[in-house]
Amino acid sequence: MKQLFYFILLIAGFSSIHSCKDMLDEDGDPLLDLNDTGGLHGPRALYREITDKDTLAEYQYSGLLVTRVITDSASITNIAYSGNKVSQITFNGFLDLDGNGKLDKDSVSYSQLFTYGPNDKLQIISENRSVFRRPPPVPPATNPGPQTLLRKTKTHYEIKYNASTAKLDSIIMKNGPDVPGTFNYISYSKTGYTYLGDNVSRVVRNYGPMAGGAMGRPTSRFAYDFVNYDTQISPFTLLPTVYKISRLLSTDSNDIESHILSPNNPRKRSVTDLLPPIPSPINWTTNYNYDPQTYMTKGYGVNYIYKPF
Repeated sequence: MKQLFYFILLIAGFSSIHSCKDMLDEDGDPLLDLNDTGGLHGPRALYREITDKDTLAEYQYSGLLVTRVITDSASITNIAYSGNKVSQITFNGFLDLDGNGKLDKDSVSYSQLFTYGPNDKLQIISENRSVFRRPPPVPPATNPGPQTLLRKTKTHYEIKYNASTAKLDSIIMKNGPDVPGTFNYISYSKTGYTYLGDNVSRVVRNYGPMAGGAMGRPTSRFAYDFVNYDTQISPFTLLPTVYKISRLLSTDSNDIESHILSPNNPRKRSVTDLLPPIPSPINWTTNYNYDPQTYMTKGYGVNYIYKPF
């Protein structure tokens, strides 16, 4: 597992020069000029995350609310609301669940329901997930068969906040196979968040087994550090916090993106395996580009395109 984590994180660290693709959104509205010749003025929305080869994410809106995210051309996240609060997120598509740096051929479908507590703070996430796989062809057939259910799981996330700062403090995850007639949690993770000002500076996540409702000793532990923040605006401030948390929880390796919870942009990020023997951290650094309104437009090899509201 450790080797898989480090491999995907190394892949994630590679960057290259990227170019602007489409300069109009799906409605024909002009997008932010990546050459910084003027930028957008007034209310804006994050529209795309792109490279010179791929569109990593495209955000679609209904009025002022982001309602759909299209990733990797074949994966769709739908976001439903109750009032202005996210009530449900559904995903259908492909993820890198095994951490090898490539999307799995197995398809994934999950639904997350969100429960809020006092002051409309997110408190509980309940997830049902299914993974599907195409079986290999049975001779004399040469094509794989239709996708069939490989496994189903249930996951419970409990969100906790710091009593004095009201910032996100920790997320406790419990997970188990969804088997008809019986259910037991068999694994857990505990994720803790540390801040420098309003920016996430460190995330530590422990993973371990569960038996009889009790959490066992952690079997893996990773730290993600984010330093040298700028004072400019992160593009992710334009997205709902609940969606950003859902995005981080979609795979075990997405904690490296935890800076998306911050209002500013870290120039350096790193990951360290905290269980003995402890190696040196793996580090990535970047220089950012910004538009005249101080929104970040490029970093870690990704261009961020905006559209006006």
